[in-house]
Amino acid sequence: MPPDPFTLTQLNPDDTALMHELLTVFGEAFNEVETYGAARPGQAYMERLLGSDTFIALVARMGDEIVGGLAAYVLHKFEQERSEIYIYDLAVREAHRRQGIATALIEQLQGIAAQHGAYVVYVQADHGDTPAIELYTKLGKREDVLHFDIAVPVTTGPSSRHR
Repeated sequence: MPPDPFTLTQLNPDDTALMHELLTVFGEAFNEVETYGAARPGQAYMERLLGSDTFIALVARMGDEIVGGLAAYVLHKFEQERSEIYIYDLAVREAHRRQGIATALIEQLQGIAAQHGAYVVYVQADHGDTPAIELYTKLGKREDVLHFDIAVPVTTGPSSRHR
């Protein structure tokens, strides 16, 4: 029996409720419910984010249920007049995996990337996340890089450095 059909939607400022549902999907898929649920942005912040030309959110739905989605950022380059798009999060609910939803989300993003003048879409995968690595290998060229998180010091006011 073929899987249920799904539809893809790019979220806009009127879709804050759908974005909150997508955050729930991310929290469950990544086993980080607290991270994606405890301190969600307010309505005005979410509307600004979804209306920004540097943020893209796509959802896959089966009927009224969000079964997957992605969040990506448009990075405007400085060395040339072009952009690249970074997939920050991509997830599909466990019951709906292996149905082409993640591939369709990325393909939809590729079309949006072309409209933004982007020359590449890129994404990270963690070592040991075999399904993600297999998906991304199918769709693109692998580059092995190191990723570093550099802490930002907590300040009490605006810094006078680097002005």
